[in-house]
Amino acid sequence: MDEKQRIEQLRQQLHEHNYRYYVLNQPVISDQEFDLLMHELQDLESRHPEMADPNSPTQRVGSDLQDEFRQVTHKYPMLSLSNTYSEQDIREWYESVKKGLAYEDFEVCCEMKYDGLSISLTYVDGQLTQAVTRGDGVHGDDVTQNVKTIRSIPLVLPGTGYPKEFEIRGEILMPWKSFERLNAEREAAEEPLFANPRNAASGTLKSLDSRVVASRQLDAYLYYLLGEDLPAEGHYENLEAARLWGFKISEGMKKVHSVEEILDFISYWDTERKNLPVATDGIVLKVNSLRQQRALGFTAKSPRWAIAYKFKAERVCTELLEVTYQVGRTGAVTPVANMSPVQLAGTTVRRATLNNEDFIRSFDLHLGDHVYVEKGGEIIPKIVGVNLDQRPIIAQPVQFIKRCPECGTPLVRYEGEAAWYCPNDTGCPPQIKGRIEHFIARRAMNIDSLGPETVDEYFRRGLIKNVADLYDIDVQQINGDGSRTKSAQRIVNGIQKSKEIPFERVVFALGIRFVGETSARLLARHFKSMDALMAARLEELQEVEGIGEVMAKSIMAFFHDEKNLQIVERLRGYGLQFALSAEQTVAKSDRLAGQSVVISGVFQHHSRDEYKLIIEQNGGKNVGSISGKTSFILAGDNMGPSKLQKAEKLGIRIVGEEEFLEMIQA
Repeated sequence: MDEKQRIEQLRQQLHEHNYRYYVLNQPVISDQEFDLLMHELQDLESRHPEMADPNSPTQRVGSDLQDEFRQVTHKYPMLSLSNTYSEQDIREWYESVKKGLAYEDFEVCCEMKYDGLSISLTYVDGQLTQAVTRGDGVHGDDVTQNVKTIRSIPLVLPGTGYPKEFEIRGEILMPWKSFERLNAEREAAEEPLFANPRNAASGTLKSLDSRVVASRQLDAYLYYLLGEDLPAEGHYENLEAARLWGFKISEGMKKVHSVEEILDFISYWDTERKNLPVATDGIVLKVNSLRQQRALGFTAKSPRWAIAYKFKAERVCTELLEVTYQVGRTGAVTPVANMSPVQLAGTTVRRATLNNEDFIRSFDLHLGDHVYVEKGGEIIPKIVGVNLDQRPIIAQPVQFIKRCPECGTPLVRYEGEAAWYCPNDTGCPPQIKGRIEHFIARRAMNIDSLGPETVDEYFRRGLIKNVADLYDIDVQQINGDGSRTKSAQRIVNGIQKSKEIPFERVVFALGIRFVGETSARLLARHFKSMDALMAARLEELQEVEGIGEVMAKSIMAFFHDEKNLQIVERLRGYGLQFALSAEQTVAKSDRLAGQSVVISGVFQHHSRDEYKLIIEQNGGKNVGSISGKTSFILAGDNMGPSKLQKAEKLGIRIVGEEEFLEMIQA
């Protein structure tokens, strides 16, 4: 693989990890692993300026935007900090600050880096008026009503001397005690556990029910003050003033004057943080003077006057008691290590993922082994080694199971796959429930009145055994004892409304193995109807852009399964969209034939998705990034400055919304 191909691969991986971390709250790698990938991409991009892309992960902040909340534009952008893991990096940052300030004396404010959800709070006349998440750094979600349930955030300031209007930023956190209690409740209810307090806090704050937020006892620490009329010219001094106004400010904050003092602060808290009631993952260093902060300025995505030192992953040793197995939606079987309970990164660890059979073999795991466990970046624990000196003489190697632990079906391992699968996708309970959960998801059929817990309940009650059964449910069945009439009606209404979901999302909702959102859209627009897709031969499927042999065979296998066909036909009978709408299939003109168009900004007359369809209907092609092959950019309001700069550099024409509509009507 050459360097240009590696750049594209890294971008794709980092976008996926950003999505898992900020949207799904399901990280699969540690912060340090993520940063290593990011640094590699930054180095490669610096060597290949011709590969510049304003949408590269190196140019943006990860997003946690949710459609359910109103989006708000930040008055002051919320940028992320550069991360470091070594003393040498700290020294280099300190020297760069020195040079940036022309060797003027400066102070550094050392603070705890809390592992939570970033929040921006606005106060006017001493009252909380708005609470907004970081989002993409420019726009965030308005979560004011949920934040008002957090008792450590004052609704009305009890202190005096604060500006008429100001913004204060910090982290929403779930204390360790609340986290342990919540996961214990979820485990008892056989619900998926949260990976760490950060994800639990994020998932809680994004709840559409403020009562849920209130019940989970979130906390908050504030760490930065912004406004036109601040009480002091020093960051530390402003936070001390905010403490007097009634805000919860960390006691772990200190002004220092040298690198040695910084390193002493880090060394102290690397141990002492384990006694804190909330999760921390590092130390934040900020130049204290606001005047000097302004002089140092910003890079594309982070301030030059601040940096975050991340603590190294904590490691413990404990005994491997047994290995159990979990079955996912796709039938993939994941082994789980069950260990003697041990304290790790502030919480009691009993289980760790083992990934797959190859992972087990790579460590030659034996039952009774003493294994080393890490929680890199405070995420799901993983085994990183074995203490062979403590292996019992009678210890037996871990043998991967041959049959599904849920339904007893013999497992299979497909060519090129690391995982073993249960092929009984229509009769294995976890797969059935997983496919239903996939079907109702926001990006699929968007039945937001249902959730995993409800699906599990209906499955246990025998109300649903596959996705088609959803459309048979009535209010009386759900209501049972008559105490849930309103919620039952809301669920039924949500299921019925899903019949309006476009055909391409119906294809995605079916849960065909390997078919993601993009592939489903390409298939829908190529074949235009479910009948045509079901009848497609292997070579016809492979004619579609991005559909390879493996995916094509998976599609054919899905539609050749009699049980799947019965479900599909039932869905047809219930009235789901089984073809593109007439508007989507009609080619209106060839005015954009041969032209590649990039869409950027916010529009007045149509949504971005609608403009993508209009471009295709007029013979054009939608492309995601600007290059020398781009014909023009369809630009709405708030077009990104980096895109504008690149367009000007390459001489690409900028077309406004009104001009574009005239183009296609001419």
